[in-house]
This record gives sequence, structure tokens and C-alpha cells, in this order.
Amino acid sequence: MSATELKEVRQTTLFKPLANQVAIVTGASRGIGAEIAKVLADKGATVVATYSSSEEKMQKVIHEITEKGGHAIALRANVSEAEDSKHLIEEVLKQFSKVDILINNAGITKDRSFRKMSKDEWDQVINVNLNGIFHTTSAIINHMIERKYGRIINISSIIGQAGGFGQTNYAASKAGILGFTKSLALETAKNGITVNAVCPGFIETEMVAAMPENVKENIVSKVPMQRLGTTSEIAEAVLYLIQASFVTGQEINVNGGLYM
Repeated sequence: MSATELKEVRQTTLFKPLANQVAIVTGASRGIGAEIAKVLADKGATVVATYSSSEEKMQKVIHEITEKGGHAIALRANVSEAEDSKHLIEEVLKQFSKVDILINNAGITKDRSFRKMSKDEWDQVINVNLNGIFHTTSAIINHMIERKYGRIINISSIIGQAGGFGQTNYAASKAGILGFTKSLALETAKNGITVNAVCPGFIETEMVAAMPENVKENIVSKVPMQRLGTTSEIAEAVLYLIQASFVTGQEINVNGGLYM
């Protein structure tokens, strides 16, 4: 290898640490998922970004990635459906022959006080947020075990740790993700697979932006760092966990000190 070629390899490793890796990011049409997809693509990964309904928003994210020289495609998948998740993984393996990274980010909220919560509102949140992670992960885990490599990162929430008024369904789903993460990490560590969770606090997303100003001010007043987090700060935590080879079964809190 010539000095020039060696320099190019070093630069690629330094600036594109995820080169030649294939990553799936579920729920990537907006917010945290969109930012994770952009960051992974910027670091060299080929990103498969999934969405369930917002095709226009998803295509905008893909356009932003490709405009900057990244590689990404969009695939529609409802992770609450086992067959959809199975077809998603089959299609990615058909196109790229492997999956190195799975980011389970897709999630919804159906907030209501428990005594007024319907079974349908409970089931919808559990099916997307918790069953969805089972569906996607179970569809890819044997492939990762055979390859002796994999990075699985599940996006949980501070609500899964501390609870939230009117969010029993959401809190249960996000707390379940933490138990899932730790148990799967124990089962797969010997196979070169790491399984971790990121627990965002209150982050500047479309949902938070829609809150009344006084509500946002009240939230910020309780955060020791006195501000909301950003989607890029969540993506940074995800990137760290992808590159960390001796970290598994952990929940990384990105919440400005609100929950310790």
C-alpha cells in the first residue's frame, strides 16, 4: 500500500468510522430518528430509514442525506406488525447482504390519565413501542449471531425510568425496553453483539415545540442544565454506543441531569 493510499484509509477511518456498515433506523421520518439517520450516514454508514406513514417527511430526510454525499434509502414498515418487520429485514438483507446496526427508535404516544385510558390506547402504544422492538430484533438477531457482530440500540425514555402523569402506557413500554435491553445483552454478549439503550429527557422536537410556552418553561426550570436537549445530542450517544466494543446492557441517560 502506497503512502497516499494509507493516508486515505486513515482519513476514512477517522472521519467515516461507520464506512461499509449497514444501519437500520426505525421511525426515521422526523425528530430523533431523522437526526440519528443523518449522523450515521455522515459517518459513512449506509442507512435504511423506515417510516410508517410520513412518506413526504421521510423523503426529505433521505434528500438531505444524499445531498451531503451520504447513502440512504427509505422503506415503509409498521414495526407493530410482525410480518412487516420480517419483510423489512428480508428486503435489507436482499439489497445489502448484511445488517450491522439496528436502531429501534419508532415510537408513539397516546397520553391520557389511566382511569380514562382505553384498551385501544394501551394496546397501540405497547404494540409500536415495545412489541415493535421484539419484531425487528427477532427478525435480525440470528443473522447477527451468525456473523458474530451486531450493534442494537433501543431508544427508551426518561419516562420509562421516572414515570409520567397520564403516560402509564408510554412509561410501561419504555420501561419494558430497558428490561429487554439488559436481558438480550446477557444472551448475546458472547456473540460479539452489544445491546444498549438511550434514555432521552425532554428534547427539542416537533412534539415539544407544540407545547404551550408556559409548559415548556416549567419543564426547563426542573432541568439542572436549564435547557432542553437537542436531537443531535441523542444521536451522539447512539454513535458512541455503536463504536463502543466493551459496553453492553447499559442505559445511557441524555437528560441534562433531570434523572440521575
